[in-house]
Amino acid sequence: MSIVQSVAERIIDNVSKVIIGKRNEIRLTVLGLLCEGHILLEDVPGVGKTMLARALARSIGASFSRIQFTPDMLPSDVTGVSVFNQSTREFEFRPGPIMAQIVLSDEINRATPKTQAALLEAMEEHQITVDGKTYRLEDPFLVIATQNPIEYEGTFPLPEAQLDRFMLRIRLGYPTPQEEIAMLDSQQYQHPLQTLQQVVTVEELLAAQRAVREIYLNYDIKNYIVGLVTTTRQHPDVYLGASPRGALALFRTSQARAAIAGRDYVIPDDIKALAESTLAHRVIVGPNARIKDISASSIVQSIVNAVSVPGATVGARY
Repeated sequence: MSIVQSVAERIIDNVSKVIIGKRNEIRLTVLGLLCEGHILLEDVPGVGKTMLARALARSIGASFSRIQFTPDMLPSDVTGVSVFNQSTREFEFRPGPIMAQIVLSDEINRATPKTQAALLEAMEEHQITVDGKTYRLEDPFLVIATQNPIEYEGTFPLPEAQLDRFMLRIRLGYPTPQEEIAMLDSQQYQHPLQTLQQVVTVEELLAAQRAVREIYLNYDIKNYIVGLVTTTRQHPDVYLGASPRGALALFRTSQARAAIAGRDYVIPDDIKALAESTLAHRVIVGPNARIKDISASSIVQSIVNAVSVPGATVGARY
């Protein structure tokens, strides 16, 4: 698993030069990249969501595009459009910004549901269809979307189908005073992103992604994952629980976490550490619980505390 550890640590160290004091959040982002899963960055403005996406793209030398979502955007502004060429008398496809390896969907909840839906096929099937013709997206393909959770005017809440396609939801949070001083020092003369170098090739990343899928999970661990997901569907404060895609997200991210730690098998601590990031955004809180200000994150955490953990044989191969 040295390839996974090497790739992950090089990316994390490099991005940490730009996003100071958020190593755990950067690690979660790299987990999503290694699992070929999309990421939702949900936090207040100015904490570095956009810079995180740009630094990640520079670190692996991937093609990068940014889509600034607005209420007047059309689906063709995302996917591209066929334009009639007068000289050849034929239609030519002009690709949209979705045709990149890392796509930053900035303020995704400002777009109308129709435009948000333009991302669904790309996120799930790594392809887009325009005028009846399908175009394959280049690997690796990752959508990093941002949204401001406290701003409601002029926004459209993400539908459940859209939220479910994000493998992880990550919140960066404010830096500590010491980290904020370090940020001021690092940007005194120029932004560190301007000098950030590529540290991993796309080929190395693809090899690491293949290696992650070789990580072993025994029956007890798989049963533990399913037990957590099933409990979200039965919880009295939950209107709609996590989907089977949520179980798969927890499965994949636990493999990546184990690989980064140098293990070729998953342990319960991997599952517990990732349950909130992979499941909370898939849980819809019931109306009575919302009145009591009970959050999906607190519900998932209570489920993790309540569901029994598999025994000491989790590393055994049988």
